[in-house]
Amino acid sequence: MIPTFVDADDIRAQFSAAMSEMYRAEVPQYSALLDLVAEVNQRTLQANPDRSDLAAADSGRLAVERHGAIRVGTPQELATLRRIFAVMGMKPVGYYDLAVAGVPVHSTAFRPTEFSALQKNPFRVFTSLLRLELIDDAALREEARRILASRSIFTARALELVARCEDQGGLTRDEAQAFVAEVLETFRWHSHATVTAETYHKLHDAHRLIADVVCFKSTHINHLTPRTLDIDAAQEAMLRRGLNAKDVIEGPPQRKHPILLRQTSFKALEESVVFLNEATAGTHTARFGEIEQRGMALTKTGRALYDRLLFSAREAQAAGANYGKSLREAFTAFPDDLLTIHAQELAYFQYHVADPAAFAKETEWDLHGWVRRGIVALTPITYEDFLPVSAAGIFQSNLGGTAQKHYSASASQASFEADLQAPVLDELALYEAMQGESVRELKAKFDAAMAAR
Repeated sequence: MIPTFVDADDIRAQFSAAMSEMYRAEVPQYSALLDLVAEVNQRTLQANPDRSDLAAADSGRLAVERHGAIRVGTPQELATLRRIFAVMGMKPVGYYDLAVAGVPVHSTAFRPTEFSALQKNPFRVFTSLLRLELIDDAALREEARRILASRSIFTARALELVARCEDQGGLTRDEAQAFVAEVLETFRWHSHATVTAETYHKLHDAHRLIADVVCFKSTHINHLTPRTLDIDAAQEAMLRRGLNAKDVIEGPPQRKHPILLRQTSFKALEESVVFLNEATAGTHTARFGEIEQRGMALTKTGRALYDRLLFSAREAQAAGANYGKSLREAFTAFPDDLLTIHAQELAYFQYHVADPAAFAKETEWDLHGWVRRGIVALTPITYEDFLPVSAAGIFQSNLGGTAQKHYSASASQASFEADLQAPVLDELALYEAMQGESVRELKAKFDAAMAAR
């Protein structure tokens, strides 16, 4: 009898839910964060019943939407994670070089790529690989390499189930349940370090993130992020409830129609750690709570405008101006109404017939004209990815301390893909394909209307 396999989207949903429950137990403040975000989202939807972009965000995925972040130490760990996430229908999208912002890693985001899969469960995991070559001290670099080579962050059963999925083309219900339970162990917090306090502090002094990656037997999830529809309201609520929130929301300024990604978080927890051969416990600071607000995905043209305005704001800050004020002033040059954004091709959209009677009378294809006249409605395509500057800002602010590291190494996507044993996908190509599919569907409706005359 041919076995019945569980859909990858369902495995991803099971794993995301299990991860959330585990993190809720490990970090009680995460529960408070989920409650806070749910309240803010409900108020925002009630106050904006006519906002199509908010309705689209609340299409069933919002309550379960999460992204996590992990950091691994070896190419083998990264490549194995790629195979694990593939079981859940998640592919590596985008390349992020965080070394330029003082964090010795480069990264990708594992996530679903098809619109239908994203609607079912848009779980993402921002995954960073430590760049050992950025450790200046050669002896310390080799010690870190030796420590990482001696560990295995995956259970034998997890690896067996991944291979089984690859061989047979899927997992049965029982296998899928076992897979979720086994893989969860890789992301669980372990308070016992694998190194002495002396080694930990040497790695910690090189960079706090290096110690976090190297000194533990697993790759513990370091934050899990729900999505809010109003991050400014969420930030205020965090402060009112005593959560130690960041001072600055990372990303673009507040807008009527959000673009790309805005993020904030509460500061990392100080957790008790038992070091190797030590009678007295020490502490480690890494895990924190984060909130994100996702806006529309920008085209290459829109992203170039965004980058130019962000650079302008940062230049003004360097000259002594208030960054928040400079950011708001700079972004007045980015249109904040959908029709203008669409006309200037700054973002990606999906299209829906808003006036069927008028659409049925049209005799020539005129997408932009139909949008202007209200015959076709726009829904912005959600940005599903990340911003390297924001990610670095979140990492830095939650690792403790104020020292900024500087690395001269340039981005190395080729070496990252070699370690990943696969290419990373181009996020812009994915958004363009999604918009193109919507245009083709609209064109089919137009052709059918023409044929029916």
